[in-house]
Amino acid sequence: MDRRLLMVALACWSAGRLLAAEEAPPRPRHRISAAELYEALSARFPQRLPLAGLLQVQVSAPRLLLLPARNKLGAALQVEIAGLPAAQGMAAELEVVFGLRYEATDRTVRGREPEFLDFRWPGMDRESLRALQGLLPALAQQLGEVVLHRMSERELALPETMGFEPGELLVTDEGVTVFFRPKTAPPG
Repeated sequence: MDRRLLMVALACWSAGRLLAAEEAPPRPRHRISAAELYEALSARFPQRLPLAGLLQVQVSAPRLLLLPARNKLGAALQVEIAGLPAAQGMAAELEVVFGLRYEATDRTVRGREPEFLDFRWPGMDRESLRALQGLLPALAQQLGEVVLHRMSERELALPETMGFEPGELLVTDEGVTVFFRPKTAPPG
């Protein structure tokens, strides 16, 4: 009986190895650390942006937000508004999140489609806060696309030699992982 069990186990083991060998080979990947992402994001600030044509907004001091559950990256920004008497001497925090995409023309990983996530302004009266919250999605859109990383020739050399190009971008607790996929044939 033990001999039969051993024969079955050996047969299953060899069949399992054959099936595993038929799976796709592991794809190359490149990790972009949270520190690199923060450095790229910080380089864009401080910024002055008009808000509703009446107010000037100074946005600075970003804090990186990694949201793996949503596969998004974001920033918590310090916001000061000039031209609003109720806001003099007060600072707020605005959280914005981005989807990610790879732009092949300049080899960049970019944050795209900024989305207003949260707005906190301690000490601001409720009515003014609500009015400002209505204007914030437009402010988030003004941030536009954000270049987060430029892939170097060195980072792309081996995957390109293997016939791969950047594909899926995955946000993790440590940063962003770029998974490479087989190159697609150019149209035409």
